[in-house]
Amino acid sequence: MKSDCTPKEALQKLEHFCAYQERCHDEVVSKLYSLKMTSDEIDSIVVQLITDNFLNETRFACSFAQGKHRIKQWGKIRIVNELKARHITSTNINLALAGISAEEYIETFEKLTQKCWDGIHENNQLKKRKKFCDYILRRGYESNMVYEKVKELEAEAK
Repeated sequence: MKSDCTPKEALQKLEHFCAYQERCHDEVVSKLYSLKMTSDEIDSIVVQLITDNFLNETRFACSFAQGKHRIKQWGKIRIVNELKARHITSTNINLALAGISAEEYIETFEKLTQKCWDGIHENNQLKKRKKFCDYILRRGYESNMVYEKVKELEAEAK
């Protein structure tokens, strides 16, 4: 299998790829495979990217967690699952979650749940409750928080 470019050209492409936005090792390796690099070339390029600080798994995990929480309003469960899918170590996952303050997490949860509850136009209370819980759980929030909140919102509605 002939490589699309030389290892030096691949390194330059990957430096740009990593400088554009934080990347995890899996994304970088996939990109290198798409450039038809050999396993040895991939290993040496990844080592070089880490040495030059273009590739940093801890930095990736932290920016990923904060971005997904602030922009997409994901809960911790969803963030953890997405990071695990990218083969991020549990140490880095814990560091990333520590970057989200408890106050910010609760505030985001409150805003999201209120907006969701107000947005569901369902006369059947059971169906409304199910739609609400499914949506918030899919966003990755802890079930005990979701069920406490739904009780609170139902009590306010009465």
